[in-house]
Amino acid sequence: MNNQNLFSTKGLLLVAKRAVLFTLLFSYMNCTDDKQKVVNFTNLVLAEEFDVNGPPNPEVWSYNIGTGQNGWGNNELQYYTDRPENVTVQNGYMIITARKESFNGSQYTSARLVTKGKFEQQYGRFEARMRLPWGQGLWPAFWMLGADIDDNPWPGAGEIDIMELRGQNPNILLGTVHGPGYSGGQSISKSYTLPNDRFDTGFHVFGIEWGPNYINFYVDDVLYNQITPADVPGEWVFNKPFYILMNVAVGGNFVGAPNTETVFPQTMLVDYVRVYN
Repeated sequence: MNNQNLFSTKGLLLVAKRAVLFTLLFSYMNCTDDKQKVVNFTNLVLAEEFDVNGPPNPEVWSYNIGTGQNGWGNNELQYYTDRPENVTVQNGYMIITARKESFNGSQYTSARLVTKGKFEQQYGRFEARMRLPWGQGLWPAFWMLGADIDDNPWPGAGEIDIMELRGQNPNILLGTVHGPGYSGGQSISKSYTLPNDRFDTGFHVFGIEWGPNYINFYVDDVLYNQITPADVPGEWVFNKPFYILMNVAVGGNFVGAPNTETVFPQTMLVDYVRVYN
């Protein structure tokens, strides 16, 4: 190697080193950017891998049954059941299926699973890997409610929507919190748009990392939203145990009714649900 080539190589190495240093410095200076990867909780305390065919694990999951009050408070159209036609575990997935059928006075059926009284936790990392349904009037959700809700009615108990999606917008989801003074249309929320893809065509990880004064929302380890006590106009109620809910609603105030182009049945495939502290 001649001196000229050696000089050129060293020069290129110097430029490359400076580029790396600049990247590291830029990343450090933007440590609060919404696109950072966050892994603060690593002790696995719940791992629902859905590796046994049949009904979901009864030690973890229970069901909400029926239509609730005023369509679960949202004018939803489905009747929730615990039938295998609406929820089952098969081939490594929990499958929640929304169907168009006449059942107990409703024109649609689906399932809503809860861990209330079986698994509740304050703070940690809550995540699920899922493929979502799509179509006008479909409303899949992965969310949490304060465990004291029986004594402290909504919205006082608090609600954390880890993921909810309007089926007519299959590439956009929302991460949201509800509490006293900021519920319903006044909730604190932010959307995330999946680049060049849709949530019904493949699996994605939806989760939060939740500590005493923050809730970070992420998709596939991309942090897109952080909510803190300074962001809410009322009391911060996210300082107690919450339980998990997973469901596919049909219709309601959030999405509107299905139309003639909505295809049924629609499924939400859940690969796993994991919780860390």
